[in-house]
Amino acid sequence: MSLDLHFLLILLLRMAIAAAFVVSASIITERAGPVIGALIATLPVSAGPSYVFLALDHDAAFIAQGALASLPVNAATIFMCLTYVVLAQRHNLLLSCGSAVAVWIVLASIIRQFDWSLSAGLAANLIAFGICIPLLAGYRDVKMPLVTRRWYDVPMRAALVATLVAIVVSTSGWVGPRISGIIALYPVVFSSIMVILHPRIGGPPTAAVLANSAWGLLGFGMAIAVLHVAVVAFGSAVGLCLALGTCIAWNLTLWGLGRRAMHKARQQP
Repeated sequence: MSLDLHFLLILLLRMAIAAAFVVSASIITERAGPVIGALIATLPVSAGPSYVFLALDHDAAFIAQGALASLPVNAATIFMCLTYVVLAQRHNLLLSCGSAVAVWIVLASIIRQFDWSLSAGLAANLIAFGICIPLLAGYRDVKMPLVTRRWYDVPMRAALVATLVAIVVSTSGWVGPRISGIIALYPVVFSSIMVILHPRIGGPPTAAVLANSAWGLLGFGMAIAVLHVAVVAFGSAVGLCLALGTCIAWNLTLWGLGRRAMHKARQQP
């Protein structure tokens, strides 16, 4: 198989996976509300395949270094969410989403200038989430409006997300684990949810999905730290599985705690 054909097949696979996930997440969000949609959006469906493909071509040391570069980028993503959530309350998609993506690019560009240790990456996440989670709290509880889906909605969403993934993958020609780790964490899912849902249901309900994603995104950062440690100790395959398991277990825990809190609230007179 030629290198060009191999790259094209990988590109098409990533496009298909990301498109299917984001389409499903947006449909579930419309029906189940922003909390469930946010938990789904913070699963590693975009970064996961990226790291799987990197692991096929590189050794465990490369993956560990890439995860180390990805860890502080997760802090940039929560600031991206905060920017969109605040602006989307009163502004259109272009300004809200464009500003949020610009914030991520600026922060990621700053992050790549430094050599990060595991403790520094964890500290960056704790500080970022310590700032953003309280600020996002007031935007979480928004009732999702009823949406009538048209026949072309799903193909349009799939094409949009696939195009975003193609752009990200096509610009990933930089060499080295540090840049690969940063590119792997570009928030394709969040960007896609903004673009897909904002025109359909408005800024505040779409912002609620991202606001509810803060705790899930914190768990995603912990999964990246697990990946960095585990691939060195156990190899890439086991490390990737443990990182995925961390994400799933964290989000299931959040879902269970939310259900318990709702149940207690209903029992109170």
